[in-house]
Amino acid sequence: MNIHGKIVKLRAPENEDMPRLHRWSNDPEVWNMLGGWHFPFSSRSTEEWIRSRKDGNLTDHVLCIDTPDEGIIGTANLINIDWKNRTAFHGMMIGEANLRGRGYARDTVFAIMRYAFMELGLNRLDGDMIAYNHRSIRFYLEKCGWKEEGVRRKWYFRDGQYHDKIIVGVTREDYLELVAKTGYWD
Repeated sequence: MNIHGKIVKLRAPENEDMPRLHRWSNDPEVWNMLGGWHFPFSSRSTEEWIRSRKDGNLTDHVLCIDTPDEGIIGTANLINIDWKNRTAFHGMMIGEANLRGRGYARDTVFAIMRYAFMELGLNRLDGDMIAYNHRSIRFYLEKCGWKEEGVRRKWYFRDGQYHDKIIVGVTREDYLELVAKTGYWD
């Protein structure tokens, strides 16, 4: 099964995606904008990661962002799905810098929200960003209808300094209002 936006397709990682996934996993520019730990990855560890993705995993979905013209351009996820409370964490990365700002990210987030809220029956999605990642923060808040919900002070350590974590979220109701207002799927 694939998840379709207007221009992107979200699908499971495949072995042929390994070269790009490996390159992005070792790209300091990509690392610098994402949370979590970052270590150099061998091509073998990237291949093992792809093989370890279990089809039918009920709590973690890691997807490749695929476009008709460019092929795989990044990844998106819905992880830590909490079926009782109907929540999940979402993150996204456009790995190809020259493809940022072309509408692929917005289409990806709208496709993820539609899938999460309309197919999976979730009620809210959570996310977070490093405070200096102004582009992502503006993107989620201004173009995707998410709300800033808090700050965790001095959460991330990068280049010898601590940086705040910006907490964002969106509800099913927020999504439905945004779609009605923008006519995104029309």
